[in-house]
Formats: sequence, C-alpha cells, structure tokens
Amino acid sequence: MGSVLGKGKSKEEVEMALAKAKEIVSSTPVVVFSKTYCGYCKRVKQLLSQLKATHKTIELDQESDGAEIQSALREWTGQSTVPNVFIGGKHMGGCDSVMEKHQEGKLVPLLKEAGAIAEVSTQL
Repeated sequence: MGSVLGKGKSKEEVEMALAKAKEIVSSTPVVVFSKTYCGYCKRVKQLLSQLKATHKTIELDQESDGAEIQSALREWTGQSTVPNVFIGGKHMGGCDSVMEKHQEGKLVPLLKEAGAIAEVSTQL
C-alpha cells in the first residue's frame, strides 16, 4: 500500500500539520484551504464574500508548512486538491461541491447554522 505522504514530509510533520488544521477548523465557522493562484479557490472565496459570510482563508502556498497541511488534509478528508472547504467543522469538499450546494439553496442555511452569516432582523 502506498504512502499518502509526499516527498520529504515526515510522518511527524504531517501529524503536526493535521493537528493545526483540525484546530483551525474547530475554532472557525468557515475555513477555506486555498492557494493564491487557484481560480477555483478564487471562485469560492468570491462567493463567500458576496454572501457576506465570515470565513478564514489559509493560503497554503504562503504558509511555511503549507505542503504538510495539504498532505494532512488529504489524509484527513481524502481530498488532495484546493479549495478544501469546511463549514461548521464539517468537510464540504471543493469548488464544485460548494457551488452545487449554493445552486440547491443549501449553502446559506449551512453558513447561518455555522454562525458565519448573521440572521437579519426584519423588525424595526
């Protein structure tokens, strides 16, 4: 059976990165693991901004341990690509999954449930 660890990444480095990723996901309503040059990542971040959803973006190409975090995410979620999106601590998948949920009208309720979008009061 092949290893999911990339070249030059020790098991300890990936385990530390996994603990870091899990801590970020558990302490933030919406997390987008991204890369600055990725068009799919930009689409997801743009959608979240348009929905006025509070979200944290981790740009893996700018993090010193970004490659280890990406390997850890692959081990944790089975997804090796970015964006890798979590809402309310649950793995949502990538761009296609997020866009599909939005098209189905399921994204905004998930974001509200996670506390990323404030409920708007209609009372004056």
